[in-house]
Amino acid sequence: MKPIIIIGAGLAAYTVAREFRKLDKTTPLIMITADSGGFYSKPMLSNAFAHGKQAEQMVTHSATQMAEQLNATIHANTHVTGIDPLAKTVTTDAGVFEYEKLVLANGAQAIHLGLKGDAADQVLSVNHVDDYAKFRAHISSQKNADPVRVAILGAGLIGCEFADDLAGAGHSVTLVDPSSRPLAALAAPALSAKLQAALSARGVTFHLNTVAESVSQGDNELRVTLADGTTVEADVVLSAVGLRPDLRLAHAAQLKTNRGIIIDTYGQTSAADIYALGDCAEYTFVADGSTHTLPYITPIMTAGRAIAKTLTGEKTVIDLKPSPVLIKTPSYPLALIPPAPHMIASGSWQDEVTETGRCICRFYDAEGKLAGFGVSPHDNAIRQELLGGLGQPASTAAAAG
Repeated sequence: MKPIIIIGAGLAAYTVAREFRKLDKTTPLIMITADSGGFYSKPMLSNAFAHGKQAEQMVTHSATQMAEQLNATIHANTHVTGIDPLAKTVTTDAGVFEYEKLVLANGAQAIHLGLKGDAADQVLSVNHVDDYAKFRAHISSQKNADPVRVAILGAGLIGCEFADDLAGAGHSVTLVDPSSRPLAALAAPALSAKLQAALSARGVTFHLNTVAESVSQGDNELRVTLADGTTVEADVVLSAVGLRPDLRLAHAAQLKTNRGIIIDTYGQTSAADIYALGDCAEYTFVADGSTHTLPYITPIMTAGRAIAKTLTGEKTVIDLKPSPVLIKTPSYPLALIPPAPHMIASGSWQDEVTETGRCICRFYDAEGKLAGFGVSPHDNAIRQELLGGLGQPASTAAAAG
């Protein structure tokens, strides 16, 4: 019996493996990963400093423990060098493996900015627990800096979460972003302003409407030169400008790609018996056939459950329902469903501050229907109420909250 092979060992890969094993106890299952294969929660990396978490504490199960739990063979520290969809083989530096069905869950890569300067190679990014270990080591190595000065390039979701976390741990943080406000791609202007005020109150400094152009080595610090002529001195520079789906294996296998690996509503790629999910995939929505990359937890879990059923022969659609993105910024925690980018120009935000101080921002499309929202503070009840108003006219949707 040929095995199911999963490439990757992140949340997407392990979700498919766990869900598959619930349905099928006997089919051979092989996982191949370039890292050590330990299980950890990637979203927790951006709020681990304030909790004093070391990298090794983030890994809750080793590859050996996961292999035992899943009745699987896990090839850790193994690099995939090729996929042959016709022969149904995966070539690695540990040998060639045949598969019955293959799942790509190899994630995304940090976007590199192409900065100038003799210290550009010292800019760090955190996209894995090993990156977090290196970043934390750099922070700890600044023994003469109290607090450590951290310049974060990018004030999106990850940048803001790291800024709040590092400020909460007592470090001096500067955020740099080309937009006029933090979380510009996700949050309503009113919520962005409140988040910026909360982070500023925690000591975070903002340089908006500009970008970093170079990073140079100073006497005892790094000097980040911005496009507006400002120089930011820092002990550590972190790039948090986003991720790009890892398409190297997909291109080698000649799979159809756009921004991510194109998959249909069942998670299948353009090649028979090859599926993809997680940060490397571009999901197809059932409702309108549009495609989007979705680097969030709920889509990963939904896709993992559906693909696991399909692998057992029960074809199951990945039913992607709207789910709020929860921003882990304790200074001002947010729950957001951003409107689709094409709606922004023709729609509008309506803001409400309740008697309890809760800020609710609703986005109405050109037809006056609720097409997105943001809220802080939030809880499950208010999130569900607002979700229930999506697609409803203003008179109905405004009742939520």
